[in-house]
Amino acid sequence: MGRRLPILPLLVMIVGGFVFLMGQSALKGVKRSRPKAEIEVALPIFVQVALAGGDRYLAANWSVIRALVTETARMAPEEYQVLGQVQKDASWLNPAHEDNYYIATAILPWEGQVEPTQVILGRATVVRFFDYQPPFYYAFNLLYFMGDAFGASEWLRRAAKELPDPDEQLTMENLAAGWLDRSQDLDMAARIVDAMAAQAKRKDFADYLRQRGQRLRDLAALRRAAKTYSEQHGRPPGSLHDLVNAGLIGKVPVDPFGAGFAIDSDGLPIFMSGLKK
Repeated sequence: MGRRLPILPLLVMIVGGFVFLMGQSALKGVKRSRPKAEIEVALPIFVQVALAGGDRYLAANWSVIRALVTETARMAPEEYQVLGQVQKDASWLNPAHEDNYYIATAILPWEGQVEPTQVILGRATVVRFFDYQPPFYYAFNLLYFMGDAFGASEWLRRAAKELPDPDEQLTMENLAAGWLDRSQDLDMAARIVDAMAAQAKRKDFADYLRQRGQRLRDLAALRRAAKTYSEQHGRPPGSLHDLVNAGLIGKVPVDPFGAGFAIDSDGLPIFMSGLKK
């Protein structure tokens, strides 16, 4: 006598298949919502360490891996803030983690998360004292995201000291001097460049820096004269020769680097190289 198939499991399979087909048909016209957030929460540090069995370095690795696999192209602005906190926590757990500062520098400041990036780079600079890159990136962020030319130049000079090649050091110190052209206090910038010249080991580089310092002082003098001209005439000067004709300067200074000086559309004296075309 043959065995009978169980009825109940068979009915469950039939009904389940019917429900699946009905559900699939109903979902065809439903518009998909935004995918689940890539990164929603930053766990407290003590929780991260506890989950890693008390190993702070393992906890840091997990946080960095979490940042690495996050698909940032799909993230909302508030999720970048969470990502910044995750990576800042990782830098506290292991400030020397190279991948952490690389990822942070490549992503966070460009999405408005400059503060956590600077914390991460600052910590990396302390413990990775042999590595020029953390202070270099810190300097870059100071200049381009925070507008701090003085701080950026100082951190760039700090980075230059960690370069192994003397010529590369000079190149970066030259860049640090050039960034001071963007400062608002040109007299202070000139004094810093003069101090760099006094400390320079190569005479040719020291002479070059002294020329940069004089160039900054000349521009500062032109700006003071332009301010006086505006106060006297009720309008900004149209050219540098207006300052000469008004007796505010004896002559237009000569730029030792050949670029020259100019007046921008607002009547502010600038280096010719910074004039918008």
